[in-house]
Amino acid sequence: MIMRNTNAILCLAGILALLPFGASYAFDPGAASEKAQTTPTEAFRLGARAYFAGNKQKAVDALSFAAENGVPAAQWKLGRMYADGDGVAEDDLKAFKYFSRIASQHADDAPSSSQAPYVASAFVAIGSYYLTGIQDTAVKPNIRRAREIFTYAASYFGNADAQYNLGRIYLEGSPDDPPDLRMAARWLKLAALKGHYQAQATLGKLLFFDETFPSNRIRGLMWLTIALPHAHGDKDAWIVDTQERAFSLAGEAERRRAMTLAQRWQEKAVASR
Repeated sequence: MIMRNTNAILCLAGILALLPFGASYAFDPGAASEKAQTTPTEAFRLGARAYFAGNKQKAVDALSFAAENGVPAAQWKLGRMYADGDGVAEDDLKAFKYFSRIASQHADDAPSSSQAPYVASAFVAIGSYYLTGIQDTAVKPNIRRAREIFTYAASYFGNADAQYNLGRIYLEGSPDDPPDLRMAARWLKLAALKGHYQAQATLGKLLFFDETFPSNRIRGLMWLTIALPHAHGDKDAWIVDTQERAFSLAGEAERRRAMTLAQRWQEKAVASR
C-alpha cells in the first residue's frame, strides 16, 4: 500500500485557501487561446479547485496541462488520482511515471522548499511500487531498490512515511538481507517522533516483545499507548490487540511508568502544535 503524505495534502489545501471564491473551472488545455492566457501555475490552481468541487474531468484536464509544463504539485496530484482510481481509471504505471518525473526533476530541491513535500511523497510512492512491483510491466519487485529510495527520502527530506517504510524493511529483512532490528528501531523512532502512529505502534511492539531490547518494555508500552487513540478500523486492529496484550503482560510499575511517559509525550505534542 502506498503511504500518503499528509504534509503534501496540507500544502495543496493551503494553496486552495488562497484562491478567490467563485473562480471559473472552465479550462480546455487543447485550446490555443487557453494555453496562451493560462500559466501552468494558474492551471494547477484551477484544477485543484475543480477537483475539490467534485468536477474530476475538468480537474484532470487542467492538472494535465500544469503537469506537462513542470508543476510538481500537479504531477503529484495526478499520480495520486491514477494510483487510487480517483476520477480516472486506476493505472499504477501512469501513477509511477508521474511520481518518477517528480523524483527525477526535483530530487535535489531543498528540503525547505515549497514543493519538497510533493517530492518526498513521490519518492515514497516509487519505493512502495518497487516493494510490490506493477503487474505486467517492467516495474518488478526490487526490495533493495525500494530501500535505496526510502533511504533517500528518509534522510534528505526527513519524510516520516519513508522512515516508517524503511524501518519495516529492516524489521522484516529480505531474501538477500537478514533483519536488522536495531536499524529498524532507529528509523521507526525517527518516524514515531514525528507523530507517525503506525511507526509508533510498530516500534512499541518491537521494544516490548523482542528480546533484542530487554530493558525497553516500558518504552514499548509507552509507544503503543501513544499510537492507540489513532487506531481505527480493521487495518489498525493489530495495534489495539498488541497494546492490550502488552498492557496485560506488563507489571504494575511498568504500566504506571509507561502511562506517565505517554501522557507527557502527548501533552508535549499538543503544546507544540
